Amino acid sequence: MKIFVFAGSGLVSGLVIESLLEKGHVVYAGTRNPDSGKKAQNLHWVKADASQPNLGLEVLDQVDRAFFLCPPGYTDQFSVLNPWIEKAKSKKLQKVVLMTAIGIDHSPEDLPFRKLEISLENSGLAYNIVRPNWFMQNFQTFWISGILKDKKIYFPGGNAKTSFIDARDIASSAVTLLLNDSSNGKGFTLTGKESITHEEVAQKLSKATGLNVAYADITPEDFKKGLVGAGVPEDYANVLVYIAGALKDGHAAPVSNAVKEITGKDPIPFDQYANDNKKAWLN
Repeated sequence: MKIFVFAGSGLVSGLVIESLLEKGHVVYAGTRNPDSGKKAQNLHWVKADASQPNLGLEVLDQVDRAFFLCPPGYTDQFSVLNPWIEKAKSKKLQKVVLMTAIGIDHSPEDLPFRKLEISLENSGLAYNIVRPNWFMQNFQTFWISGILKDKKIYFPGGNAKTSFIDARDIASSAVTLLLNDSSNGKGFTLTGKESITHEEVAQKLSKATGLNVAYADITPEDFKKGLVGAGVPEDYANVLVYIAGALKDGHAAPVSNAVKEITGKDPIPFDQYANDNKKAWLN
């Protein structure tokens, strides 16, 4: 099949692309800088920019199915992705898989992500929605500077547990749903197989790396200050503070069996994630 993947240079989309290519499909990948994309047989980079929502829509004329997710940093995901949903609708694509985030199905209908989900649900297209929990990979991306600099995870999570999910499991779930129509019309909350605290995360990273990593439970205000200082736009920093508060209140703790239901495989445990990626914290 010919499949379009939005935000192709991102973490989850990149894994989706790799898997689709391995399975022999032709992939059209949207990215802000097509010339910088890796070269591979059956992989075609096209210019698509979340800051210019109507740019590149014509690529959907060439494909059968599509995977959409909103890159980090955008608070109005509806404005970014709904033009793509509308184009997919006009082209009557065979299937659309949309990635949002855990809990969005319980959000107010005017919240941009929920508004986007509703648009897809009402589109008449065959679809699935995946709503992943916090990524394990955040500890080697968003929170890595504190670990590298101070051996500390700075996060306002209290003692709440979180069923962190490995991005590899998100991607394998998305690919399975893209290629299989047996679950059309369903949304899935994707989590890892265990729910752990940030203190336990620090212990697991310490065990994998041999470092003495600690968890620093900071205030929401300091969390926001650090995000803005790292270049995160203030409106998006406010979103992250809000969802961090939801985590602290326990909303990210439940464990679902959706990954196994979709892929037939258990989710990757945090210990395996930490061992697989330990070089990231040993720089």
